Amino acid sequence: MSGGPDELLTRLRAYEGRAAAVACAGKDPVNVPMIRHWCEAMGDTNPAYAGPDAVAPPTMLQAWTMGGLSGNEGRTTAFDELMALLDEAGCISIVATDCEQEYPRPLRPGDEITFGTVIESVSERKTTKLGTGYFITTRTDVRVGGELAGTHRFRVLKYAPSRGKRRTQRARRPRPVVNRDNAGFWEGVARHRLLIQRCTGCRTLRHPWLPGCNSCGGPEWDTVEASGEGTVYSYVVMHHPPFPAFTESGRAADATGPYAVGLIELAEGVRMVSNVVGVPYDKVRVGLPVRVEFRRYEDADADEDALTLPVFRVTEGEG
Repeated sequence: MSGGPDELLTRLRAYEGRAAAVACAGKDPVNVPMIRHWCEAMGDTNPAYAGPDAVAPPTMLQAWTMGGLSGNEGRTTAFDELMALLDEAGCISIVATDCEQEYPRPLRPGDEITFGTVIESVSERKTTKLGTGYFITTRTDVRVGGELAGTHRFRVLKYAPSRGKRRTQRARRPRPVVNRDNAGFWEGVARHRLLIQRCTGCRTLRHPWLPGCNSCGGPEWDTVEASGEGTVYSYVVMHHPPFPAFTESGRAADATGPYAVGLIELAEGVRMVSNVVGVPYDKVRVGLPVRVEFRRYEDADADEDALTLPVFRVTEGEG
């Protein structure tokens, strides 16, 4: 593309305020089965989401707008054009960075939603560890009978991958996203302790870590240390092209074979996702007993860059 960064930014910002989707309708009304499946998957037992006066969990907002494999009618070309401009400028990679939601009105079974999406903002050019590019924010307004029920802002970074110094000895394993809500969990992992949040009001245990209790809504919590014992509640086998960073050695030559990722039900009753190790991937099955194991992953032999992660080793047949 001819022209400098300022000219590109001017062209990109011409898309601010343009509609990316207009007058779209939800594929299904808000309904009890989807609410039930969501709550079961999230382990959310809040009584507000069941019974004759049920409302939908607010965080389901985006679920009602999803178009599935057939997509949504009403989508415009604006967002695709914006992405094409960035591709042409060398910003060929994209990563979701964050989202914000507002809930002016609860959604209830039977509500039929409509929604529209606009390109709300394009940032100035930013340099990140991933590379240099632009943050694009879209805003989706969800309505019921014309009344605003929710707003969903979604932000992505469209960037040109960094061409900095590459690691030649081993690939860097991606780091978990640590924030103020889950920092205590990762601090525990670094000390080889598997910590579970516990509401100090109703004493309900929860995982993943959340800022408040999904049973009673209480904001106060403490922790209990898990025994590390559990069973495989469910699992999937990953068959994607192997990525060197997820091998034991971190080298491309060792990137072979599928691996199992399990939903582990801990003895304390909460569930968490992690790798299942100790048996071949095709020997993993529901109900296998497992025990937590803390693995240390090195990066470029730099001790301060090491990463510790909890995985679960099959214990059946030990003795």
